[in-house]
Amino acid sequence: MRVLLTHNPEDLRAYYGRALPELEAVAEVVRNPAERDLTTDELIAAAAGCDVVIAHRATPGEAALFERSPDLLAFLRCAVDISTIDIEAASANGVVVARADKSFVASTAELALGLLIDTARNISASTIDYQAGRPPPQRPGRQLRDRAAGIIGYGAIGSYLADLLVSIGMRVLVHDPHVDSVSDDVEQVDLVQLLSRADVVFPLAPGGAATENLIGASELAAMKRGAILVNVSRGELLDEVAVAAALESGQLGGLAMDVGRAPDQRPSPALAGHPGVVATPHLGGLTPENADAQAASSVEQVKAMIDRSMPPRSVNPDHATRLRAYWTR
Repeated sequence: MRVLLTHNPEDLRAYYGRALPELEAVAEVVRNPAERDLTTDELIAAAAGCDVVIAHRATPGEAALFERSPDLLAFLRCAVDISTIDIEAASANGVVVARADKSFVASTAELALGLLIDTARNISASTIDYQAGRPPPQRPGRQLRDRAAGIIGYGAIGSYLADLLVSIGMRVLVHDPHVDSVSDDVEQVDLVQLLSRADVVFPLAPGGAATENLIGASELAAMKRGAILVNVSRGELLDEVAVAAALESGQLGGLAMDVGRAPDQRPSPALAGHPGVVATPHLGGLTPENADAQAASSVEQVKAMIDRSMPPRSVNPDHATRLRAYWTR
């Protein structure tokens, strides 16, 4: 099989470098020819003659790719989020789409906890002062024990994070309309209760039209004055104009963010640079353990197709007509 790996050089080193030899052992690998992420037209040109695209999360799977790439059998997302892939267009053109395994849960939840502690204790602000050669003021911090944390979305990350927060003595409130029961250590509440009672709020809902601006002006107004907001999920969950206004007014006591509305779901520079904000550039899954596991999952998928099996974690296997024709040939 001929496989295009879309990762730019920086992302290739960070997310795929250690798995690359294993992929090269089973397939002919074509690398991203640019020093940056490819546009769709560039992706189509690079994928010419390739059977498989292994796509970094910054590479969208637009309809044009599937319509203009007659040799393409499979589009493998080397991440879990497939919101930027046109599944309908892929299916209509007989291309199977698959995602990576959920190996990022621990690393993302740990980062969420780290961002909270940084924000609550002014760690980054003091460090910046010291590095600039000025003595930092003695900024008062917040003890987290006995405070309330509100988690919106009790999925894999939310439930793992809840356990971490309980272990440091926080009271954990959870809101998720799709979950019937939660751990005995947490309390399930409606969204209004969560916002009004929580000292820190973690929006961990999936992205999509239903959750666009999940935290907007009315939700921020309903929160405790001075509460902290931590977003490690999806940038579109926050109405960034409303969040900036809440920071300015003091209604929001701090913001920590690993995601935002900039390219590749990175924090928007204007909001990330606001006083009182702690930001990281979409690093939730960037640990060797997670990066290696997600890269290995795509190697597993390529091997499966070579062995005439559907790639694990396929989202549209019934529409994989090109792959089935390939096996027949």
